[in-house]
Amino acid sequence: MTLRARLVVDRPAFALDITLEAAAGEVVALLGPNGAGKTTALRALAGLTGLSGGHITLDGRPLHHLAAEQRPIGMVFQDYLLFPHLSALDNVAFGPRCRGASKAAARRVAAELLERVGLAAHAAARPGALSGGQAQRVALARALAVRPRLLLLDEPLAALDAHTRLEVRSQLRRHLAGFGGATVLVTHDPLDAMVLADRLVVIEDGAIVQEGSPADVARRPRTAYVARLVGLNLYQGRAEGHRVKVGELLLTAAERLDGPAFVAFSPAALALYRSRPDGSPRNLWQATVDGIERHGDNVRVHLDGPIAAFADVTPAAVADLDLSPGRPVWAGVKAAETHAYPA
Repeated sequence: MTLRARLVVDRPAFALDITLEAAAGEVVALLGPNGAGKTTALRALAGLTGLSGGHITLDGRPLHHLAAEQRPIGMVFQDYLLFPHLSALDNVAFGPRCRGASKAAARRVAAELLERVGLAAHAAARPGALSGGQAQRVALARALAVRPRLLLLDEPLAALDAHTRLEVRSQLRRHLAGFGGATVLVTHDPLDAMVLADRLVVIEDGAIVQEGSPADVARRPRTAYVARLVGLNLYQGRAEGHRVKVGELLLTAAERLDGPAFVAFSPAALALYRSRPDGSPRNLWQATVDGIERHGDNVRVHLDGPIAAFADVTPAAVADLDLSPGRPVWAGVKAAETHAYPA
């Protein structure tokens, strides 16, 4: 591993205690709700927030006693923090100059990096004349100009509009694939994490609650936050064979398990009926509509009952079923669409 760290930060109303590792060429995304400790972890790695305990080693070299400017780390901040009075070229050259490079050498490095990120033609432009996507690429080039072994990205796409974000996300993935060091990315956007990261680390209340590949985390969420993030209904119960008892409800799952278990299914897999259906799915219960909202091209129906659940249905189904808050319905999901795994 290029990066090995245990980050302990104690504050009066908050405590962070997590262990992070990242290999050369790997992108690790930190996900979590607001206040979970993601940015605190990133700032601790950068040396901008002091550790209360733990350690940071990079390529076997301890960093936690070094000042921020002495660490072989590049950082892209959420709002980029480009110097408004400097050109794009001089913004990128700033890091090498601070580390002792001559003006000519620093500008050569900056020119090469601007070429790499597709902004050679904008070298003389100041940040105010750049688009959001261009400013993000200048910030990335500036972070790479110090030849870091660790790249830190704090919500690097958050300041972009939806259309620009789509394009820049693709470009950023390509640039990260060509970076030889380790990358730690903080984001609250699950799509950014799924597209950019090789591994996800989910933090809640200053602790790691789940980690794994994007596919593993999406398939098997372990907290309500992660389930909402990946768009699944999630419950915890006790399994006996294919049956999982969640409260007073027995759900039949595709997998066979025994003992404490999670059970999950997609809102799109949950069907709604005005009356008890014939040839009903294995999992069926009565519920009450608690709320209705637009969700992309569909409608998300919030259900209350023996379990709270979300169902995604078409606008036509809302009209056909005469759905409205307080309406009683039957909810059903096939066993094949219901997945259980150890808790």
